[in-house]
Amino acid sequence: MNRDASFPRYSELLNRTDAPPGSSWGIFGAADELGTLNFLTPEHRKQAAGLVASGNTHSLDLPLDAFPKPLISHRGSLEHNVFGLNEFHRDDRIDNLFPQATSQIDGLRHFGNPDYGFYNDADANKLIAGDPTLGIQRFAEHGIAGRGVLLDVARYLEHTGEPLDFSQPRAIPVNVLDATAEYQGVSLMSGDILMVRFGWVGHRLEQQHLNALDDGAPLVSVGLEPSHATAEWLWDHQVALAAADNVALEAWPASGSKLTVQAEIDGKLAASSHTGMLHRILIPLLGLAIGELWYLDELAQACHDDKRYDCMVVANPLRLPGGVGSPSNAMAIR
Repeated sequence: MNRDASFPRYSELLNRTDAPPGSSWGIFGAADELGTLNFLTPEHRKQAAGLVASGNTHSLDLPLDAFPKPLISHRGSLEHNVFGLNEFHRDDRIDNLFPQATSQIDGLRHFGNPDYGFYNDADANKLIAGDPTLGIQRFAEHGIAGRGVLLDVARYLEHTGEPLDFSQPRAIPVNVLDATAEYQGVSLMSGDILMVRFGWVGHRLEQQHLNALDDGAPLVSVGLEPSHATAEWLWDHQVALAAADNVALEAWPASGSKLTVQAEIDGKLAASSHTGMLHRILIPLLGLAIGELWYLDELAQACHDDKRYDCMVVANPLRLPGGVGSPSNAMAIR
């Protein structure tokens, strides 16, 4: 692991008394709104450009209409209308677009921690439409382009004889990430864009194509283990953005999680689908940029074929002031 020693380790963050324990608040500056994207510097971008060999590209996005029935019920299905002012002209309009309904990037206003609030102590009253505070446009302005590293957990677990069962919300601990990296012969460096392939999206699309989905069944997804160990691994590796081909990066639902917040323990906040989620640590406390529902199957096959698991990755979220999230608009260049 290649890390910048000028930044504290997660164990040091947990001992903070000048900010919420386990938080990176103030580490990148009192007014910071970028979080871990600060690890992605111009020097890292220059190095990533040197990884381009063939020039081949792989889109990491699903179609905007990939899921006719929304995966998350409150995120509706888009309506695409094409019209023309005359027979030789076409224009279009998209209604009911939920930016986080398919391949996406979460902005830092997406989740707050019930005990401490939003990233870097942002004023929750400002997290409204039109106010730029913690908006997704900050990511767009900074730019997301750097070295991407794919960890093909699905292929590794098949190799070990422990294939994933997509009917279960299996939580993947960090030792599996380490083992996958060792199996592939790749290591992470500070500022990397981490992509974790579980194979969940590919399986979901296949089942959808075969009309084999049970519409009444609860949504479950394999993903990273919701634990401090996972938060520590991501922070100590200085990951700039962590993305996966599942619904939440972490396992969903988080019913097996041991993560707690005092507000729920005290009864000040009712338990909900967010109870136990790692999101409550990664986004508001560490400021980690998160990608979900990325399409990684094609890239994974290319990496497997030539045994090279790093490449340049570029993502271009919407420059929407005050946006909570955005389609990822991501591409791997090899």
